[in-house]
Amino acid sequence: MSQPPGQQPPQGEFGAPYDPATGSPYGQQQQQPGYGYPPQGYGPPRPGPYTQPGLHQMPTQQQYPAPTPPPGGRFRGRTAKIVGAVVAVALLAGGGIWFATGGGDDDKPLAGPTHSAKPTVAPSPTKSGATGEPVVSPEEEARTINAGAEPGEAKVAWIQKGGIDLPRNGEDQFGPWFAGDVVVRALFNTVSGYSVSDGTRRWNLRLPSKMCAAPSQPTTDGRIVLGIRHDTAEDAECDTLQMVDLRTGKAGWHKSYVRKGVWDGLSDLAMAINGDTVTVGRTGRTEGFRVSDGKQLFGERPGKCQPFGLASGPVAIAAVSCHTADDQYKDHQLQRIDPATGKALWTYKLKKDWEVGQIYSVSPLVVSLKHPEKWAVLVLNADGSYRSQLSGGPGDYQVECERDLMSLGRNLDNCVGVAADANTFYMSTDHGELGATQANKIVAFDLSTGKFRWSADAPGGQAATPLRTEGGKLLMYVHAAKGKGGGIATLPSTGGTPRFVQRHPASGADLERGIFEPRVAYTGGRAVLTPSRLSGIEGDDEVEARSVVVYGG
Repeated sequence: MSQPPGQQPPQGEFGAPYDPATGSPYGQQQQQPGYGYPPQGYGPPRPGPYTQPGLHQMPTQQQYPAPTPPPGGRFRGRTAKIVGAVVAVALLAGGGIWFATGGGDDDKPLAGPTHSAKPTVAPSPTKSGATGEPVVSPEEEARTINAGAEPGEAKVAWIQKGGIDLPRNGEDQFGPWFAGDVVVRALFNTVSGYSVSDGTRRWNLRLPSKMCAAPSQPTTDGRIVLGIRHDTAEDAECDTLQMVDLRTGKAGWHKSYVRKGVWDGLSDLAMAINGDTVTVGRTGRTEGFRVSDGKQLFGERPGKCQPFGLASGPVAIAAVSCHTADDQYKDHQLQRIDPATGKALWTYKLKKDWEVGQIYSVSPLVVSLKHPEKWAVLVLNADGSYRSQLSGGPGDYQVECERDLMSLGRNLDNCVGVAADANTFYMSTDHGELGATQANKIVAFDLSTGKFRWSADAPGGQAATPLRTEGGKLLMYVHAAKGKGGGIATLPSTGGTPRFVQRHPASGADLERGIFEPRVAYTGGRAVLTPSRLSGIEGDDEVEARSVVVYGG
């Protein structure tokens, strides 16, 4: 039941975290300051049509229509959005693997790293199957956009095309990940590293089969572990791990494991990196491996409660479901786990029928919870005790997170449009979708009380979504609109008027608007935009599609 602002339930009504070994509650500890990390991903199921809710009411329908296909091809149902008002609710607590490195885009094995492949191709005289327009090289497109840039607008530094012949329905693109001056994207069966400054391809690594999962973040020293299919068969299981050094493009250790049981077989792979540990979770089983050498650190935990969703970051947070007598997984919990052993350091139990939806931030810990007819955002202290839950504000919030409608295991830390520092949480109101953006607001909440703090109009009458916090300010991405380029803007934690720190050229608005469900990173004065998925209708549409666009620098 929703509650009016200023009448939050006392902490005593929320279950205290307990030590799973002793069953005794932990004492209160002081929250340590921390920062959210840049999220990435697609979107969770969007509620079906409903009357605009009141200030603290949630929609009573929770239908999940099929997602709208992206321009240029079918979409397999991973993207939608949560739009609604935040409400206060009472909660209780192997072998045979080969690799190819090189500069080609075809399927032939190649050898040797590349250091001079520029992000350009010769202009093609053929027509694009999607638009009927002549295909131009990324270099020519960037040159044309920059020629029309106005004073004060950041120019396009470089553009990279997809370059890979994909299956009929397209493929998800993973990344971007950063390692020193290299930015990395992963698509289908190829992982590629480019110079952030000029787009020169530093290396290209082709895997033996397509990727099926990846953590949202690499290790601090630039290594990542990817989930790949067992082989190239259409129904091959996602049961193999491959470590890749993002600095050099070299393939490291690989391991395959057996997936057993109904729940394990049905589950998607959830992956997270915490320190030097990569945790691989499915409903019913979780395993941890050391990223540096592949040594298994822990395996399936005893008992009926097993993690199904994971989050990367400075602390290891897992969503846990418990196996019940009717052979179902429910009764959700939140746990902080020790990445070296897999043991739970604390557990927070949710009230019956409430489930963990997404983890918006791990430090501070901000979690989206779902109910058949409600939505809530819970804030916990570092020791797993209740801190607050969000309430108030203008409502009609929009958050985009990766979720497969049929998935039983998934990454939980890939939401776009949320950010947090030690004291404040940020999200945005509805800004539309699939390029049809509309002006919206940035909204701030006090994490200590959960109460709405302020809202601010997005700059330029455009749409904006939070990226991350830095130096006491919120960094946000401003979406391109018809005839208007996007950009990066900031807001102080006290609110006010956003200020552009990078404005993208209006002459490239069509390019920017055409990036499907973009993941956005801003580092070193450069904005890096990558679509979350590439696909095409016919011909080489997905090969020519733009997969990385960089502004500034």
